[in-house]
Amino acid sequence: MSEQPLTPEELENIEFDASDVDRWIGVPLASADMRYPVSEIDIARWAQAMHNPNPLYFDADYAAASRWGQPVGPFSFTVACGDGHGATPAIQGHVKGTHMLFGGDEWWFYGPRILPGERLSTDRMLFDYKVTQTKFAGPTMFSRGDTNYVNQNGQFVAKQRSTSIRYRADIARRLNSFAGEEIDPDWERADEETVHKEKMAYYDSFLSRGHQPRLYESVETGTKLPRCVIGPHSIMSFTTEHRSRPSGVWGATASRPGHSSLWEAGWLPEMDRDHEAAKVDPEMGDGLYHGPSRGHVQPQFARLIGMPRGYGYGSTMGGWVLDYIENWAGELGFVRHTMIQYRNPAFTGDVTYIEGNVGEKRVDPATGWQMVTIHVKMSTQKGAQMARGYVEVELPDPDESGAPA
Repeated sequence: MSEQPLTPEELENIEFDASDVDRWIGVPLASADMRYPVSEIDIARWAQAMHNPNPLYFDADYAAASRWGQPVGPFSFTVACGDGHGATPAIQGHVKGTHMLFGGDEWWFYGPRILPGERLSTDRMLFDYKVTQTKFAGPTMFSRGDTNYVNQNGQFVAKQRSTSIRYRADIARRLNSFAGEEIDPDWERADEETVHKEKMAYYDSFLSRGHQPRLYESVETGTKLPRCVIGPHSIMSFTTEHRSRPSGVWGATASRPGHSSLWEAGWLPEMDRDHEAAKVDPEMGDGLYHGPSRGHVQPQFARLIGMPRGYGYGSTMGGWVLDYIENWAGELGFVRHTMIQYRNPAFTGDVTYIEGNVGEKRVDPATGWQMVTIHVKMSTQKGAQMARGYVEVELPDPDESGAPA
């Protein structure tokens, strides 16, 4: 798709009217509840989509020997228990001709884990926004919205504060920030074998530990975590990521009454859902076949919104980080808080590498939690930065774990 470049004068005069967004800040939004309880298959399908071979999530015999006695949803599975990938509250207010990308996630986990039989609901609200100039699309909105995940007992499971990057697709096309990235990299067989060996080394770093806990006292500041390898990514892997979310199944969620401007947010016609047609043909409203997610797996629509080729989901990047930390921390570790900023998406043909190091150890004076802060970075095989941030994880001592001192 060829577009004329922007002149400096045109850049100065780009219209981006965000005034309608103001009226949505702090307004409780319509939400959706899961119609059906979480199943073991839901959890296993999610682990498969996240490329996470931790048997705790799909091997019933292995999980029976764990602290839960059954498969348990990883922390990353939380986002799959609501609709909209957690981005819905950050896409409120009409801004004409815009699309959105994920800009980051902050998570707080409160205690309850997601086990088979759980049924979650969500509460949502736009938190704040700002408009700033970017090389990608000129005037760009960074809006944050909160989603609270609550189980059937009324217990708060987690809060997700998601950042949406809202931008004019026509400007992104003309600025063409990803020029030269239209073609998937060509992997030689030797390179593929190297990536496979790196994956096996990473998997062994947590599979070889089995149910053995990682103790707070055993962790040293400055320690590097094993490097996680995911990919090469493909249209198939991105489709699997999307379809692994229970909320993406037709009829899986029930909307509660309330207000939302999600579908009046200014989407391009090609990226919008046809809700009337979806009453007859659900494909017209499921987001992937027809709607805002089609750019992830249909390259012509990726180019329409300023992307060079098929690309992955921001919420999945957050899920990869959560899985990475949970696999390292072991069954008795508990992720309490994350703050991850996304810089570039995963593109088809690329490999993602996640690295972490222990930055701080402390005992929280209010709770007594033994906390370890892990600084995380995510990059491609070319060294392009995809994400960075930190995760705070609670680790046990020998008395709590049953392990010898």
